[in-house]
Amino acid sequence: MYRFDNRIVATLDAGGTNLVFGAMRGCDFIIDPITIPSCSDNLDKCLANIVEGFSQVFAKLDEKPVAISFAFPGPADYATGVIGGYLPNFPSFRDGVALGPFLQARFDMPVFINNDGDLFAYGEATGGVLPEINKRIADLGGQKVYRNLLGFTFGTGLGIGEVINGQLNLGNNSCVETFILRNKRCPDIIAEDGASIRAVIREYKEISGSEEEGLTPYDIFQIAEGTREGNPEAAKEAFARFGEVAGDVFATAVCLTDSLVVVGGGVTGAMKYIKPALLAEMRSQIRTLSGDSIDRMPMRVFDLDNDDEFAIFVTGSSRTIPISGTDRTAIYDPMKRTGISISKIGASKAISIGAYNYALAQIDKDSAI
Repeated sequence: MYRFDNRIVATLDAGGTNLVFGAMRGCDFIIDPITIPSCSDNLDKCLANIVEGFSQVFAKLDEKPVAISFAFPGPADYATGVIGGYLPNFPSFRDGVALGPFLQARFDMPVFINNDGDLFAYGEATGGVLPEINKRIADLGGQKVYRNLLGFTFGTGLGIGEVINGQLNLGNNSCVETFILRNKRCPDIIAEDGASIRAVIREYKEISGSEEEGLTPYDIFQIAEGTREGNPEAAKEAFARFGEVAGDVFATAVCLTDSLVVVGGGVTGAMKYIKPALLAEMRSQIRTLSGDSIDRMPMRVFDLDNDDEFAIFVTGSSRTIPISGTDRTAIYDPMKRTGISISKIGASKAISIGAYNYALAQIDKDSAI
């Protein structure tokens, strides 16, 4: 979106342990990252370290950034830049902190703060998978152009962001969420408890009977691969159950937004074991009260990382039909379709690109008024 723009935006990757600062120009980082401890349980130290980090970034640049833009954990009122509520990784922010206004006053420049799921989706929509898909479609002679994208992150939680008609959907309350949807396997439990790091670990232990402490999803992936001691079938089943729950969430979200889907986050390293169950759930059937079986989704679901499926996704079932009363024809494609792709640039880079593009888009929008 702004790949060839010369403006600089300062960024921050805010974690409960460390704050990692950077600067982007043209969707690429232009300085080495600067890492400072978060001190997230002490508000004064945390704010001082955020100021120090951005000050070090500015000192490394040959010109002043046009904005600060980054993701910060919620809950928050992102539109006003106020962070507050139950933040496990930033306990000192729970009573409400006007972080955006604080930084704007300190550095005298626009400050944009968003949810990491939102910026992941926006980065993939503006500088990642969505333009790549549209280019591949055009290169293969397809006519369709996609503008809606859902970005899901698989990690500590189940994050989501929505880009609709090329615009980031922030909702009315900075509260576009799917983590709290019902868990398909346990309907009185939230979906995130079935599709997260803790879910993989819990399921593996329950299926295998293992009491090993300190297991990570990567350990369980290695067990599934047979490169680490354990129960491979239990490991594969743990990831499959993750995929089933995530697939149900995806199906609901796609039905409401008619979007393509991109997936990022650490757990995507095990997608070879997650994706089959995820796709199977999205392609499953559901019944009516009269007993009829219908598809779970009103569109065909394609694996966009599979070249054979992508070729069908491009062409659909297009055909020409006559235009009554003329000697002309129109192209008609009755196949409704969506697709799933794994992030090629990674969640961290996508979030940074999203932060960069979002800041410049807001600045340009305000300049045009």
